[in-house]
Amino acid sequence: VQLQASGGGLVQAGGSLRLSCASPRTILSVFWGIDEMGWYRQAPGKPRESVAIMSRSGDRKYVDSVKGRFTISRDNTKKAVYLRMNNLQPEDTGVYYCNWKTDREDYWGQGTLVTVSS
Repeated sequence: VQLQASGGGLVQAGGSLRLSCASPRTILSVFWGIDEMGWYRQAPGKPRESVAIMSRSGDRKYVDSVKGRFTISRDNTKKAVYLRMNNLQPEDTGVYYCNWKTDREDYWGQGTLVTVSS
């Protein structure tokens, strides 16, 4: 599984971005075996933190700071997971990584930089 993350960029506070994480070469049976998909971020000088997690059953969890602003979703036909980010704030700045987990494997994308200016 190779994850391709995209969608980062520079945006003003209050703006929006949508991050994408796809693995087009992954066969469908492997995709359906992913137990958890998520987005993590790492701000400068800080440890990586979980931002949004989605289980195979569709349950979603968000870090408190993004609740009501960020939405994680998936597209099974495109074998992709997305993170819609609204009302972005400077504290959302960081490198965002997508992550897919099974009971045996842990896959990471290359990271996409989000910069929010005040």
